[in-house]
Amino acid sequence: MAELWFGLLGLALVTYVVLDGFDFGAGILHLFIAKTDAERRAVLSAIGPFWDGNEVWLIAVGGVLFIAFPELLTTAFPAFYLALHLVLWCFALRGVAIEVRSHVTDALWQAFWDAVFALASTLLALLFGVAFGNVVRGVPVDAARSFTMPFFTHFGTTGQVGLLDYYTLSVGVLAVTLLAAHGAAFLAWRTAGTVRDRCLRLERTLWPAVAGLFVLITAETRYVRPDLIAHLIDRPVAWLAVFVAALGAAVLISSRRGLLDGRAFMGSCALLAGVLASAGAALFPVFLRSTLSPAFDLDALQNPRDSIAMKFALGWWPFAFALAVSYFVNVFRANRARVNADDYTISP
Repeated sequence: MAELWFGLLGLALVTYVVLDGFDFGAGILHLFIAKTDAERRAVLSAIGPFWDGNEVWLIAVGGVLFIAFPELLTTAFPAFYLALHLVLWCFALRGVAIEVRSHVTDALWQAFWDAVFALASTLLALLFGVAFGNVVRGVPVDAARSFTMPFFTHFGTTGQVGLLDYYTLSVGVLAVTLLAAHGAAFLAWRTAGTVRDRCLRLERTLWPAVAGLFVLITAETRYVRPDLIAHLIDRPVAWLAVFVAALGAAVLISSRRGLLDGRAFMGSCALLAGVLASAGAALFPVFLRSTLSPAFDLDALQNPRDSIAMKFALGWWPFAFALAVSYFVNVFRANRARVNADDYTISP
């Protein structure tokens, strides 16, 4: 049962990152790819039908943690309290920026909310990347199954670590770069004209940067968590995830040669999903590794639960998953047409 719920948690997380990731990427690039008010409205219209529904998967993640892994929830949330507040503020500011920027036609008002949208999107990508870096590196869980974390301590990766060190910051920078490239691939598919051309130019810079950062962080991970490399080699599920990531990269590269924007975006989705799934397969069964002692690790198999609530939720999960997938399929099908900035230009 624990293995199944771990897999469902990973599925919800991967789906959320892939779907909301292009929203974050569009926000990160917002000020670089859209120079005029018409172009910025086009970018917001491109992500508009999708952005407010993607958080459904984040709610699913919270539901799985609450039902199947409450110990992880009660241990991690107090320690990441400040970081979670920052995440909530960034989510709120993103939503407000999208909704209110066009309520007033003043240029200064619109420029302010455009900057807020870009900054909040960048911070969210950075915070989620740093959080993932903390999960991989480990946190100072003690014998009482609790821990506290300041923003930084000695900037190292062992002992009483903080949220920030060279490794977690590296993962955060990779997350920002990867989601920016993912967002550029999405906008190249969804927009036309000058905005699309800028996205294509940015992709030629961003994807090589992602590759370089990935190599760097792989080397750092080999030093910080050498056991993960062995897990990738030993576990067939990890092989499948690595294959999906490699296939996505191949599809992305081949599609860009023929300017097949939709296919390139699908390759970006597969690449992102494969990388995250391979990391999850390597981490199993440990949720939070203790940087103090392996005896204090929190893992899915430590205190397995088999409650009535878990069985009830498991019965509803396929229905809820199918319903959510059908919604997103219909939204993508209904919004296949490209968005052009010329449609938002006010004629004199």
